[in-house]
Amino acid sequence: MWAGGRYEAVADRIAVIAGETVAAAERRRSLHGATLVDLACGTGSAALAAAGRGAVVTGVDLTPELVAIAERKARSAGHDVTWVVADATETTLPAQSFDAAVSNMGVIFVEPRRQVAEIARVLKPAGVLAFSAWVRNDGNPFFDPIVEVLGPPPDRGFTPDQWGDPAVARDRLAADFTDVEVDDGMLVWAFDSLDAARHFVRHESPMHVDLFGRLGGDQHDRLLAAFTEALTPHVGDDGGVRFDAPYAVITANRR
Repeated sequence: MWAGGRYEAVADRIAVIAGETVAAAERRRSLHGATLVDLACGTGSAALAAAGRGAVVTGVDLTPELVAIAERKARSAGHDVTWVVADATETTLPAQSFDAAVSNMGVIFVEPRRQVAEIARVLKPAGVLAFSAWVRNDGNPFFDPIVEVLGPPPDRGFTPDQWGDPAVARDRLAADFTDVEVDDGMLVWAFDSLDAARHFVRHESPMHVDLFGRLGGDQHDRLLAAFTEALTPHVGDDGGVRFDAPYAVITANRR
C-alpha cells in the first residue's frame, strides 16, 4: 500500500514532526556518536534528521520503494545511513544494539504488542525511545468521509491514533520502559486550493490512493464527493485549504 501514490508528498508535510521527534530523543541523551534506528522509516525524514545530529543511523522499512527514496536523499545530503528492508516488528537487527529508537508516524500502524517487544529487544538498557502519533479528534477531513461512505474500518484490535492517548501509551510501554512522557503538538495541513487538497487524497496519499483503487465507479465517486464536502468548510478567503491535526510525541527509556 505505501508504495502507491506519492508517499513523499506526505513525508514532506510531516517532516517537521520527524525533526521534533529526533529533538525529543536528544533531550534524553546526546545523539552525537549514538547508534540509532529509525523504525518504519518511510523516506527517511527522521533518519536524516538524526544523522544530521551526528548519530550512527540505521533505517528500517518494509517497502523497498520508500527505502530507495530514503537512500537517494541520504546520499544527496552526504549522510552515511544503513538501510534495511524489513518489518518493523521483525527487524533481524541484533539485540541490544541501539542507544536510541525513533519513528515518525510509522510504528503506530503496527500491532502494538509485537512492536513494543521488538523495540525493547533492539534497544540497550536505558536506551531512548521517541516516536510520534496522531491524536484522535472530532472532525477529520481525511478520515470522516471514509466512514461516511464505507462505514467504520474493520476492527484490527488497535488503531494508530490510540498511541496519542497518554494513558494508552503509558500502559503499552509500562513493562519495558520507564519515564514515559507524552507531549502535544499541532500540524497544519495546508493546500493551495480545494483542487490541490482533492488531488492529494486521490493521487498522492498512499492510504487514500490504495482505497480509491479498490472501489468501483459509484463508491469511488461518492467518496470523492464526500471528501469535497468535508474539505470545503476549510477553504479560506484566499481559496486555500487549511485545517489542524493534533499529534503527540512520546518519549521513554528502556528499563
